Amino acid sequence: MPIPGTPSRAELVDHLVRTRIAGDVATPRENNLSHYRKLANADRHYWLGLELGDRWSDEQDVLAVMAERVGVNDDPEHRYGQDTIDPELTVAALDRLAGRLRKAADGQQRVLFATGHPGGLLDVHRATASALRAAGCEIVVIPDGLTTEEGYVMQFADVAVLEHGATLWHTHSGEPMKAILTALEREGRPLPDLVVADHGWAGYAGQHGVDSVGYADCNDPALFIAEAEGTVQVTVPLDDHVVSPRHYDPMTAYLLAEAGLS
Repeated sequence: MPIPGTPSRAELVDHLVRTRIAGDVATPRENNLSHYRKLANADRHYWLGLELGDRWSDEQDVLAVMAERVGVNDDPEHRYGQDTIDPELTVAALDRLAGRLRKAADGQQRVLFATGHPGGLLDVHRATASALRAAGCEIVVIPDGLTTEEGYVMQFADVAVLEHGATLWHTHSGEPMKAILTALEREGRPLPDLVVADHGWAGYAGQHGVDSVGYADCNDPALFIAEAEGTVQVTVPLDDHVVSPRHYDPMTAYLLAEAGLS
C-alpha cells in the first residue's frame, strides 16, 4: 500500500523502487531501443510534438541521453530483458519540478495541465492543479469545442485530456495541445505561463515557446532530449502507468511539499 503522509527523500526512493515507478521497471529493454531507433529514424509519432530535425539521427546519441537523464543501461549491446530508471534521477527531477512550481505559485501564474496518460497520471496533475489554485494561480480553462483527428479535447478535474468514444484516450500526439494554444490565441486570450503535462502535450507546448515541464517513461525519449536542448524545462523519468494510480500519491505529496504547496 502507498505510504501515508509525505515521505522523506529516502522513503520516496524506496517506494519508487518497490512499486516499480523506478528501478527495475516493466518496460522491457527491447521496447526502449525500438523507440529510440524510431525517433532517430524521424518517425514523428515518437517526437511527441517536438521538431527534432536531423539532430538526433543516431540512435546511440539517443541512448546516451537516456542513460544520463533516466538511468537506462548505457551498454548498446544490452538489447533484451530488464531495463531501469534510476530513482535518484526521478527524485532529482521532482526537485527541479518543485522549483518551477514554486516560481509559478510565487508569481500567481497561469498554468495549464494536460495528460496523454490519464490511466496513470491524471490524479497527479489534478492534485498539483488544486495546490497551485490554492496558492493563487490561475488554472487555465481550455476553449470549448476543440477536436483533433483522434477525438475531442476536453478538460476534467482541471486537466486537459483527449476523449474518444466516451473514454479518456491515451495519446502521444502534440495535436491536442496545438488545438488549445491555437484556440487561445484566436480568442485573444493569453497563453499559459506554464504547462504541466506529459507526452505530446508537453512537447508541443515547449516547442511553441511556452514554459513546459512534464513526466516521461523510459521508452519516450523525446522529452528528455527536449530538456537536454532547453525546449522543455524539466522532464521527470518514471513508469507512467503502473498497476495502481495510487502508487503515485507519495510522489505527488513529496513534490508538493518540496514546492511549498502542501
